Amino acid sequence: MTNITVAALQLGFGPSLEANVANVSRLVREAAGRGAQVILPPELFEGEYFCRVEDEALFASAKPVGEHRAVRAMQALAAELGVTIPTSFFEADGPHYYNSLAMIGPDGAVQGVYRKSHIPDGPGYEEKFYFRPGNTGFKVWPGAGTALGVGICWDQWYPETARAMMLMGAEILFFPTAIGAEPHDEELDTARLWRRAMVGHAVSNVVPVVAANRIGTEHGQRFYGTSFIADERGDIVAELGRDEEGVITATVDVARVRRHRAAFGFFRDRRPDLYGRLVQDI
Repeated sequence: MTNITVAALQLGFGPSLEANVANVSRLVREAAGRGAQVILPPELFEGEYFCRVEDEALFASAKPVGEHRAVRAMQALAAELGVTIPTSFFEADGPHYYNSLAMIGPDGAVQGVYRKSHIPDGPGYEEKFYFRPGNTGFKVWPGAGTALGVGICWDQWYPETARAMMLMGAEILFFPTAIGAEPHDEELDTARLWRRAMVGHAVSNVVPVVAANRIGTEHGQRFYGTSFIADERGDIVAELGRDEEGVITATVDVARVRRHRAAFGFFRDRRPDLYGRLVQDI
């Protein structure tokens, strides 16, 4: 069987980790009940998006992967439901801190950790204060009979992220996100740009893309939702609005996608001998 059902969750978050985990768990159960095998919550769902300000007290909320309560809760849920849950969390590793993702398999085990490669820094998104650039490199994991690639939020804007994971064998790409208003420019709405960037990855790599964002207003910062699933043609097959809480699902025929990818010839016609400039500093 080559059909795989994927899901994205969209919801708002408050200061209580316990309440946030309970709400995510409720939607994970709904997604699993609809047949989803891989279920993607938004970025850093353990709490409010704290990177809008620089506050040294917030480092205390980071934990190692084996001790983080959000990760452990998703491990138990994944094992109970037999699903895969890519789980974003604030990771502490000795004196170092990362924006990380634990890939939790259907047996509840952590298959590995990916640390966000691209770290943004700007009004409302001051992540460089909290996170080191990831040192894991890009990751692709086996899951649901295929290969799953995951980038985290700012990673999603870089075509190199998607292409690197594809060259590592990814068959579906997932992007947990926390994005919304731009405090420095109230007239700038990046929602359509955000979606177009990832739809571009779908088209140029002939790969389905799953993106999960948060909603709601946190301390005046509004998050615009619009979570979606795109197929390998870049067509939106499932989506949510700016304020909707809920679950979206789609079924991917992996064998069909492979045929389409081969037919387009994007990977056949690559010219790595011409791409050296891409890995040089500006």
